[in-house]
Amino acid sequence: MHALRTAITIAWIIFWVYWLASAFGVKQGRASRRRIPLNGVTALSVIVLVRVFRGGSLVVQSPVLGAIGAVVFASGIALAIWARVQLGRNWGMPMTEKAEPELITSGPYRFVRHPIYSGLLLALLGTALVTNLIGLIIVVILGAYFYYSASVEEGNLTAIFPTAYPAYRVTTKMLVPFVL
Repeated sequence: MHALRTAITIAWIIFWVYWLASAFGVKQGRASRRRIPLNGVTALSVIVLVRVFRGGSLVVQSPVLGAIGAVVFASGIALAIWARVQLGRNWGMPMTEKAEPELITSGPYRFVRHPIYSGLLLALLGTALVTNLIGLIIVVILGAYFYYSASVEEGNLTAIFPTAYPAYRVTTKMLVPFVL
């Protein structure tokens, strides 16, 4: 189990390095009206993640649960990266608006309107199943934050694409295919 935990940690580091590097060259963003400071949420999330996943009474010891978690983690990371690649230069920080935006409805966006959020939640769920079940609390907290962010983004997208986005919303779920 230690090797699996180490592999998950290394995979997260590689993912975040890729994520930050791919942020260069995206379209310029317009000023946004964020109500929650993203830097504070990010810093708090990192601190909590490090403390929660380091140990505790709910550390995962089951190789079966660890294997399931590894598959869920890999699926989530793959979904987030696929969605990020599909967005291309349209990608931006949560709840930001882009200059000259495009509505992307292909790739993973055929199945959910916010697949990056879905992928990150799956990856965090997988991480919790591999490391420490207390991490499920983080999944719930970030799930609520991502739902809030998605709702704000949907208001922005409806204003930018008044005909196309409402039609897209009717046919595609927000975060979980066929459910939510």
